[in-house]
Amino acid sequence: MPHTPAPLMILVAGPYRAGTNGDPDKIAANLKAMNDTALALYRDGHLPMLGEWLALPLIETAKANGADDSAFDEIFHPSAVRLLSKCDACLRIGGPSTGADEMVRVATELGLTVYNDINDVPEATHDNAN
Repeated sequence: MPHTPAPLMILVAGPYRAGTNGDPDKIAANLKAMNDTALALYRDGHLPMLGEWLALPLIETAKANGADDSAFDEIFHPSAVRLLSKCDACLRIGGPSTGADEMVRVATELGLTVYNDINDVPEATHDNAN
């Protein structure tokens, strides 16, 4: 029987604002693509993460507390970089994105496995005890 790997914490890195010209519908579509990928990883036994899941509520809170638009730059990519230090791997999805490419660069520097296709991520054990 082939070895089934333990679940991995995998950062999904893809375009968020890139290529959207600020269009909220296009940004939402980018986020949906990352969330759909995260769900597929979860169903394959892994623990997916998106930097957006951490950063967006923090940015919203910072702005509600009086921060200006610089809160995005202060929090968005730096939170994903911090998250990567706790991850086992990174999955790069979607089209051109300077931010997603930065996450791949950081993941590589950290010695993490970088996947460019979800089909290359091995299915993990589905045992709830893990």
